[in-house]
Amino acid sequence: MSNNVNNVRRDFPALERKHEGYPVAYFDGPGGTQVPRQVVEAMNTYLFYHNANTHWNYPTSAETDAALDAARVAFADFVNGDATEIAFGLNMTTLTFHLARGLATRWGKGDEVVVTELDHHGNIAPWTRLAAERGVTIRTVRMDPEAGVLDWADLEQAITPRTKLLAIGAASNALGTVTDVAAAARLAKAQGALVFVDAVHYAPHVLVDVKALGCDFLACSAYKFYGPHVGVLWGRNDLIASLDVPKLQPAPEAPPERLETGTQNHEGIIGAAAAVDYLASLGQGASRRDRLVSAFATLHEQGTALLARMWNGLSAIPGVRMYGCQPGSARTPTVAFTLDGMVSDDVARALARRGVFVSNGDFYATTVLERIGHADDGVVRAGCACYTTADEVDRLVAGVADLTRD
Repeated sequence: MSNNVNNVRRDFPALERKHEGYPVAYFDGPGGTQVPRQVVEAMNTYLFYHNANTHWNYPTSAETDAALDAARVAFADFVNGDATEIAFGLNMTTLTFHLARGLATRWGKGDEVVVTELDHHGNIAPWTRLAAERGVTIRTVRMDPEAGVLDWADLEQAITPRTKLLAIGAASNALGTVTDVAAAARLAKAQGALVFVDAVHYAPHVLVDVKALGCDFLACSAYKFYGPHVGVLWGRNDLIASLDVPKLQPAPEAPPERLETGTQNHEGIIGAAAAVDYLASLGQGASRRDRLVSAFATLHEQGTALLARMWNGLSAIPGVRMYGCQPGSARTPTVAFTLDGMVSDDVARALARRGVFVSNGDFYATTVLERIGHADDGVVRAGCACYTTADEVDRLVAGVADLTRD
């Protein structure tokens, strides 16, 4: 495993950076990972040699069309869907607002949308806005702040025959909790509701399978899994075709382009597809999907070991409090913690002086932070990526331990 990580690390120029004399250890992946050379090279090649707008009758335009079509195929393999079901946009939040307004043209008073306290507000605000815009009732499922998981009994009660949509996160970006979306989707489907999944934190760690999840829409962000800042939305072809979304009259009517407003970030989309190919290159198999399955199995094993090392090391430090479910639970290799006597800003700054980069605050998971009692000061978040080593985890733990002695 260590040899594999060393090979991977050679692909990431950012890992050559030093800060205050220390090599930088990046634990900020849950907010955005570093990018391998292969992704940047794909973007450079497009911009240097193929750059054009779409659907015109000259070579570079045709090459752009082909590259975007290939990107849809790559993401269809990534989520186990179809290329006609892949739309691109600025980010997950923007795509979700757009989708929510399209869906809500069919909804009104008496209709209900279910959201959860465990979610990033990118999967809450687009739906709660519908209360003001359409008179839709919003039901919010509670979380268990001690365990860091959804209150399943509350979820079961929240979904009723009036439910039009369940909006649920596959993994908490604040705590790392992985939710049983397939089981939640079955509850929603039994009442005739649609299911939207926020997979932004899930997709870097668990290979998405929209068929197994049983959802109708799913969104993720390429910059969380080694790509540029591009959002991706998968939606059932028939649903995309039927949506009443704002669009220019001459723009394409067919799925999935009818969800894409205006000229897209072509180089970003091509870079996002290159990130999928990069992940696939870490595995083995006859098809891209097979290679992704293989790669994610290896990354899961690596992440599980790093998570246990990080959790056990940090939780042994006096004054450190850990949040969320423990190793061995369904979770990602992302931890949230606080240190007695220090606000999260100060912890992050102090660790950065040691070359350990962590994020802190609420990460737009505002309700989660309220429920665990840190709405004002936030928590420190550290996440492992494909390039994280055991030595870097030890540096993080040692850095936090040093802060208790400073």
